[in-house]
Amino acid sequence: MAAAAAVLAGAALIGTAGCSAGPVAPSPEPDRASPAPSATPVTGPYVALGDSYTSGLRIPPQSGSPQGCGRSGANYPSLVAQQLGLEDFTDVSCSGARTGDLTAAQRTDDGTNPPQLDALGAATRLVTLGIGGNDAGFLDVLGRCAIENVRHGLTGRGDEAPCRAYYTTGAGRGEVQRKMTTTGERLTAVLAEIKRRAPQAEVLFVGYPALLPQDPARCAATLGDGIAGADVGFVAEQERQLNSMLRQRAEAAGVAFVDTYSSSAGHDMCEAAGTRWIEPLAADQGLAPIHPNARGQQGMAAAVLAALRQQH
Repeated sequence: MAAAAAVLAGAALIGTAGCSAGPVAPSPEPDRASPAPSATPVTGPYVALGDSYTSGLRIPPQSGSPQGCGRSGANYPSLVAQQLGLEDFTDVSCSGARTGDLTAAQRTDDGTNPPQLDALGAATRLVTLGIGGNDAGFLDVLGRCAIENVRHGLTGRGDEAPCRAYYTTGAGRGEVQRKMTTTGERLTAVLAEIKRRAPQAEVLFVGYPALLPQDPARCAATLGDGIAGADVGFVAEQERQLNSMLRQRAEAAGVAFVDTYSSSAGHDMCEAAGTRWIEPLAADQGLAPIHPNARGQQGMAAAVLAALRQQH
């Protein structure tokens, strides 16, 4: 039961607007070569938009205002700006952000983040956007899986994949798809607004890295009794569907999609500390559960840089 509670705590953490954090040592550098410079140089101003997977929640050094956004100086936008030598760089990403927070102020536990799209302008030349998971309720699925697993354990009856059963034939039937459709519609509007406000900018829509492996057995020790083993594959399937929807919306809007899922395979939260890009429920001291660590942000930065290289 303790592991189930941890899943719920982790899901709640991702949905919060911001969290305080003490100083911790960053994850070691991944063994990745720096991408070669683009044939046609990428220029700024560069504006980064997004949620906690962009902001780098709890990854030191935490900086920027408001502090409740959990913005790291080592998140992937900062690394991209450094690699490209872009000094005109603005990061307005914020933990807990939904699409509505792009056009309206977002209250956090420690300060208010202005509407993110207000950072855009006619002079903007590069935009990265990483958002949609909170709208789609992806982490709500994790929490529900923990609840259904507890219920299954108490009764000893029902499907061996209780979460899948809940969302396919039970009370939650159709819920995931409804949220996915609504989120997609919001993203279409957001991408159109970004292009309206920054008509000269190159826009990259950044997807989410792999949280779980394809093989449920590899996560037994990490998840414990929090999520039924048979449901690990179901949760991974939901993330793939989320990324697929993000890609479709990006392509329909004429925007480049950055696939961070493929490159993060084998670096999910069930891997060892020296390999994983995503922190597990029992995260390393000070880091955010079910979020990218410093290594994950470096991997995402490499994916963004590779996408830019292809464009240029």
